[in-house]
Amino acid sequence: FELAAVVCLEVGKNRLEALGDVEESADLMDYYAGQVEEAGGFVRRMKSLAPGERTTDVLRPYGVFAVIAPFNFPMALAAGMTSAALVSGNTVVFKPAADTPWTGLCLYQVYREAGVPSDAFHFITGKGSVIGDALWRHPKVDGIAFTGSQEVGMRMFREFSGKWVKPCLMELGGKDPAVVMDSADLDAAAEGVYKSAWGMQNQKCSACSRVYVHHDIAAPFLEKLIARTKAMKIGDPSRKDVFFGPVVNEAAVKTWQEAVDLARKDGEILTGGRRLTDGALAKGWFVEPTIVKAPLSSRLFIDEYFAPILSVGEVDGLGQAIAECNRADYGLTAGIFTRKPEEIDRFFDECEAGVLYANRRDGATTGAWPGCQPFTGWKGSGSGGKGGLGPYYVAQ
Repeated sequence: FELAAVVCLEVGKNRLEALGDVEESADLMDYYAGQVEEAGGFVRRMKSLAPGERTTDVLRPYGVFAVIAPFNFPMALAAGMTSAALVSGNTVVFKPAADTPWTGLCLYQVYREAGVPSDAFHFITGKGSVIGDALWRHPKVDGIAFTGSQEVGMRMFREFSGKWVKPCLMELGGKDPAVVMDSADLDAAAEGVYKSAWGMQNQKCSACSRVYVHHDIAAPFLEKLIARTKAMKIGDPSRKDVFFGPVVNEAAVKTWQEAVDLARKDGEILTGGRRLTDGALAKGWFVEPTIVKAPLSSRLFIDEYFAPILSVGEVDGLGQAIAECNRADYGLTAGIFTRKPEEIDRFFDECEAGVLYANRRDGATTGAWPGCQPFTGWKGSGSGGKGGLGPYYVAQ
């Protein structure tokens, strides 16, 4: 509970999501440790070509891993990346996001109290452009585990391997779509989109930031979604009745405002679009969750904002919806709502995203959990198809 309180206070997560962040941290550690045990330490007897020959395949650790974590899951993603590196035999130099040094320090203290040797896990903090760049560019760093922006991640990927190829394990954001077809359960679709769009103020790489809805049911779907959004409690995330807190910092407010300005230019704001500065809200980075209806040609459906704005566009059918989903550079998560199994099958086959959901009322595009749903991206969302929360991460 103390760790969850730190997460809530430092980054603005509501109570439920802060507790989930800490619980996921423990589950990630257990899951990754279990992979090492199940694989026998990644020592595997192989076949022999001749009598008396004994051949063994042994995976060795790389050495020193630089682990650079994001602000939005300051405990879970930090714990996942660092624990995977540690259980596979590497040492770690860990840098949390500049906005979450407190949570990062708490994770360091957890490892120390658990008995991890002081030389095996090191904690540093500071601005990414100063400390982070110096860390991953150090010649004695053998690998990188990074979660953050595509721009920074791609710069690391291009520059890190010089003399020889080094491992770069990266999760680089998302522009995650939900598709709502004409046969969908609209209550389930509205609830699923609502939870994935406004949890953590849309500051998740898996957050639903765009919706493609069949034109025949666009009006009733939007009516339900807007009603849920307007009824949502906004305020101090440490209060038990609050779902939607502040964005992380002033830069996030600026990004949100730029997206709102584009929304006013390109489309129609259906709800939201204002800074919240009345009463206690004047003391934090509070903005209204914003839903905009826009033409499919708008950059609102392409650019990642990491801010609470949701773009909605109408489509004629599933083929057009999938094409629009795949138009973005990102490919992390995506979800569909339909009662037709053949549409689910086609969506799963053709949608370019690493994590796909169908009819998920608890979150149209969010909610992956260790050992249940791998969390990995295609295209601009990651460095490969073997991402975290799944069975292949530790072996990398």
